[in-house]
Amino acid sequence: MPKLTLDELKALRDKAKESIKTRDGKGRAKIIVHMGTCGIASGARNIMNSLLKELEERNITDVIVTTSGCAGLCSHEPMMTVEIPGKPPVKYIDLTEDKVKKIMVEHILGGNIVVDYALAFGSETVY
Repeated sequence: MPKLTLDELKALRDKAKESIKTRDGKGRAKIIVHMGTCGIASGARNIMNSLLKELEERNITDVIVTTSGCAGLCSHEPMMTVEIPGKPPVKYIDLTEDKVKKIMVEHILGGNIVVDYALAFGSETVY
């Protein structure tokens, strides 16, 4: 995959801002695409593009999409975490564009975790 220029990255950011509207930082779900160096090398850009395309095609405007760096599980990239208010976060691993579509339909829209693609449910507790 060719490198993106700064202008291309800005255009991608602007397009994402237009298609994903956040209301005071709240929404039906928050999706974090892990885009550290290992994630990007494994295809996280394609996952982000696929996710944004799914949201745009379905006219979903109440889902917050953001990125993070490496989650420390490089061998399972590309990854994303889905957070739905009142439910434990779910970390999905080894993603493909088809898996993103299924997660969109079953988890984000349907409320059912796609167990076959999930690595972990919930958060770690720090004491």
